Amino acid sequence: MHGLTPMAKAGARFVSLEGVALRYGGEGGGTLAVSGLNLAIGKGEFAAVVGPSGCGKSTLMKLVTGLATPSAGAVIVAGAEVSGPLKIVGMAFQNPTLLPWRTTLDNVLLPLEIVAPYKATFRREREKHVARARALLATVGLAGFEEKYPWQLSGGMQQRASLCRALIHEPALLMLDEPFAALDAFTREELWSVLQALWMERRFTCILVTHDLREAVYLADTVHVMSARPGRVIETRRVDLPRPRDLARSFAPEFVEIVHALRDRIAEARASSC
Repeated sequence: MHGLTPMAKAGARFVSLEGVALRYGGEGGGTLAVSGLNLAIGKGEFAAVVGPSGCGKSTLMKLVTGLATPSAGAVIVAGAEVSGPLKIVGMAFQNPTLLPWRTTLDNVLLPLEIVAPYKATFRREREKHVARARALLATVGLAGFEEKYPWQLSGGMQQRASLCRALIHEPALLMLDEPFAALDAFTREELWSVLQALWMERRFTCILVTHDLREAVYLADTVHVMSARPGRVIETRRVDLPRPRDLARSFAPEFVEIVHALRDRIAEARASSC
């Protein structure tokens, strides 16, 4: 796998950050984004990362995917140290970033055209890939919209297509950076259920970066709270609520208690930085 340096010993963890620091702007200056960052996520786990603004959540995304190199410490994914961009990752962001000149189907197929090992055989096996893309779109409620262009889709539909694009090459790790933040509350909650169903069916490892604590508790097995800059994990909270979770449960006392506890911890982290 490109971007992975073999380790002498592979651990049980699928994602591990060990004593990681990253400074933007060079040594002796710039901004220390994260420092002493330790994080462990098991294979098939759904993890959420929350914290005050500017705590380094997006930096963590870059470190795990190999888009940024740590100034200190090690980032290990799938038993190997990350040394460059990973191929085993799917990513979705707040902005769906669908290409406006491609149909929904062709947007979903895009990773297969550019990511190894699929790109070498894409044209020859296109029919098989199209069938998989159509099936994936159907699972998120987009059957019949394959030939529509992004401007013909609502914001929620675009984000569903973006999730399909992130998953079409069957990544071992899905990274989500505020994927529902720009949507209205109703659509956002609807997509929580869509994402939960996809994860329960496929059991990929997932890291969700979000400011929405209800979203984190609804979706995650574990929620990691980061401190103010320089960011580090200051608390890890296990979410021991049965699955599948529905919206009614998000108003149950045990759910609300976890949300309030996380909010209080983030408030403490924000206050300590003032």
